[in-house]
Amino acid sequence: MYKLVIVDDEPAVRGGLSKFVQWSDYGIVLAGTADDGDTGLELIERVKPDIVLTDVMMPVMDGIQMSREIRERLPETKIVFISGHNEANLLRSALQVHAADYIFKPVKRTELQKVIEGVVRDLRSEEKERQRLKDMEVKLTQSMPLLREKFLMALIQDGDAKPEVLLQRAAFLNLELPLETPYLVLVITIDDAREVLGSRSERDKQLLSYSLLNVVQELIDQYLHGYAFENRAAEFVGLLVLDDPMKDPEATLLLLAEEIRDNLKRWLNISVTIGVGERADNIRMLPASFRHARDAADQKWYMGKNQVITMDSLEVGAASPIRFDSSQSERLVSVLKSGEKQQLELEMESILEPLAQIRKDGFKYGRQVGLQMIALAGRLLLDLNLLTREKEEEEAWALDRLLKLETMAELKTFVSDYLYSICCWIQEKRSGRSSNVIEQIQKFISDNYAKNLAIAEIAAYVYLSQTYVSLLFKQETGETIYEYLMKVRIAKAKELLLDPRIKFYEVCELVGYTDPSYFSKLFKKMTGLTPSAYRDQQ
Repeated sequence: MYKLVIVDDEPAVRGGLSKFVQWSDYGIVLAGTADDGDTGLELIERVKPDIVLTDVMMPVMDGIQMSREIRERLPETKIVFISGHNEANLLRSALQVHAADYIFKPVKRTELQKVIEGVVRDLRSEEKERQRLKDMEVKLTQSMPLLREKFLMALIQDGDAKPEVLLQRAAFLNLELPLETPYLVLVITIDDAREVLGSRSERDKQLLSYSLLNVVQELIDQYLHGYAFENRAAEFVGLLVLDDPMKDPEATLLLLAEEIRDNLKRWLNISVTIGVGERADNIRMLPASFRHARDAADQKWYMGKNQVITMDSLEVGAASPIRFDSSQSERLVSVLKSGEKQQLELEMESILEPLAQIRKDGFKYGRQVGLQMIALAGRLLLDLNLLTREKEEEEAWALDRLLKLETMAELKTFVSDYLYSICCWIQEKRSGRSSNVIEQIQKFISDNYAKNLAIAEIAAYVYLSQTYVSLLFKQETGETIYEYLMKVRIAKAKELLLDPRIKFYEVCELVGYTDPSYFSKLFKKMTGLTPSAYRDQQ
């Protein structure tokens, strides 16, 4: 409801106006009346009305003077003058105090109603506008983190903005970014980003990003001054302001970077590589520091993951790439045919080790060489008429997996293991050894099913790699090693259940399971019956 105050020195007019209109029909409540400008002003200050209906000519304080006071103290209040004097000076004074309207006495009901309808319309319109502005302010407040992030992203990529523009935008976003103070940029990249982020929902990705930024920002605030923000997926930036002359910048920066790395591992269980940029003398030099920091972080392919890497820790390597030529291809094919693991490792070392010398785009080139070697192995299988459908699927998986690796050490290990599995495959197909290997695996499982068996233990028994053992067993039997192990255990459990003296939990332990509930579910899945139902049926 809107509040109305009536001010007039004539009692009959005040009483008439109070009852002249059904104010509640317009959403208005009469908050009080006064007989003069001074008492009216006192009432108005107390009740803070939305509308004031006032006479112009009154003793002590007239309506014009009172309206000026109202306009100073309550600028949103609507003022409607009522006067028996049709004088230009009074009308001009009313306009000067921005009166909503002016009515001449004697007041006509229809005219008053029309004026009040217009005033209420204006009040509602202004109320909507205030609400709209309030909603916009709320939205602006909510979007402030995003606006800051966009501004900071532009700051590290474009250093040509005018100083006055930078200062205005920084002030608006409540960022303390002095123009001539030294700066430095950290680039924080999540290691194995595809695996870390690929298995998460969008909500979990956002939660991880929020948590990571909180950890980084808290540490920045503890050691220096600056801001943390997300630049792109799996890449975060710490913009540091070096405005404390009492601190040793180099020692503090390295300590901060190490704390960020260690805390993210401790609290979020993620590994990150941090690139430290070079010092920027002022805010306009930030893009150069950012580029240096990103280049440093990109060197994880050579330096390894979970590292803090500075540009001065990187040596200058070969300027031109080392090619994987035809002579190397021929030697690699020869080694694959021979099946000599030691010789294969030496050949791989001679091919991949020189790639570490290529400091610019070295890992990209290393990936291309790795792809070529996997493709070369596929062509060899095709030439030997050994390229089965399963081997084609393995090759496709290997090519895809190689593109997800991030360090040279991972690339060397992965490609070497894959090529050795091809090496063994060729030899086994030539010698018929595969069936003998399968028999050895099956016998080992039969003798050790009650233990907590792992693929590594089985692979060691037959002197082969875990990857190759798994692929070979699936290829030859049509089932995985774990599926075969489960079948052996369930078959043995059936035998034990025939003896009523052996309790259910003992059967579970005797066939290699520690969780009776899991064993019961597995048994029912394999046989269609729970262990107790199976015993009763027998």
